[in-house]
Amino acid sequence: MLAGKRILLIIGGGIAAYKSLDLIRQYRKAGAAVVPVLTRAGQEFVTPLSVAALATEKVHTDLFDLTSEAEMGHIQLSRAADLVVVAPATADLIGKMATGLANDLATTLLMATDKRVLIAPAMNVRMWDHPATQRNMSVLRGDGMSVVGPDSGDMACGEYGPGRMAEPAAIVDATADLLASGPLRGRHVIVTSGPTHEPIDPVRYIANRSSGAQGTALAGALAALGARVSFVTGPASVPPPPGVDVIAVETACEMLAAVQGALPADAAVFAAAVADWRMAEARAQKLKKAGNGALPVLQFAENPDILATVAQMDHGRPPLVIGFAAETENVIAHATAKRARKGCDWIVANDVSPATGIMGGSDNTVTLISDTGPEPWPSLSKTEVARRLAARIAEALA
Repeated sequence: MLAGKRILLIIGGGIAAYKSLDLIRQYRKAGAAVVPVLTRAGQEFVTPLSVAALATEKVHTDLFDLTSEAEMGHIQLSRAADLVVVAPATADLIGKMATGLANDLATTLLMATDKRVLIAPAMNVRMWDHPATQRNMSVLRGDGMSVVGPDSGDMACGEYGPGRMAEPAAIVDATADLLASGPLRGRHVIVTSGPTHEPIDPVRYIANRSSGAQGTALAGALAALGARVSFVTGPASVPPPPGVDVIAVETACEMLAAVQGALPADAAVFAAAVADWRMAEARAQKLKKAGNGALPVLQFAENPDILATVAQMDHGRPPLVIGFAAETENVIAHATAKRARKGCDWIVANDVSPATGIMGGSDNTVTLISDTGPEPWPSLSKTEVARRLAARIAEALA
């Protein structure tokens, strides 16, 4: 699937660097050539000899290699690859990338490249959650870099949480998706997915019954057609697909901010089941039973309308804005009215009555509503619905 492709692999200095050896092996098994760049810190975890043996290529380590730099080697390295992959991308390396530093071979290559960049973050959970790291990641996503991972799990330091480097197989899959030639190559699509969780107190929240399966399938289908996908997801029960830029959120307000931060885009698809209301003021402490039968009074506020906000933008509106309408009665009439009210181009309508099994199920029955009227689709798997919709988006943007 990667036959003939050339990957420039930058190996950062973290314990996850040991996975880079298996990553090289899997790249070569998939038919790609790997040109390795090993940072000084990376050499503390894996040796140039082991990297070179697996890659069967010279390992590049020094910006001031006189032989290479006489021929402007760092420029040639950065331009000769089909894709630049940074794995592991440590907090330090991410910070340097976000601020534009170029004080060693790896960061100079990243500044000089005209190719797409895929980064696989790897660090301690506290470092990943730190505001500086999240700020730096937002900058890199805004610069158009793609991200795979990090995963959650046990860490070498003994802690548990997000920060583990994505497994080599997932990085290879993300690489294949990025390099896939397709009708959406060079296009940027935003996809929202999953429910939102609106806190009532520290242990309770308001949510919708959404697994995120349809939005996840759509994001993967768009990436497979070559699109750069910004995947803004609430706390879904299904994992995000490989090869997309994952932006995790909890609430509707966070989702709107993430969507606005991901703009501009060629298309935006709002598949998330956003809660219509939130608490006017979430309680700081857990609500307790009064003991006398009295019920707590909850005051609600209306959440922002993310679809309408983007569809009705005066400047920077994506050329194609698509909403989803999950209805339980009068599906076509309600969805058609919703399209007109929100100002979007298409609405994907479906009946989510409990008897349909669509919410949380593997199949879906949708009707695509556009300015030409309703177009019913047969009952299909959510994967096939995603493929069909992605193909229609590609046609519309052609």
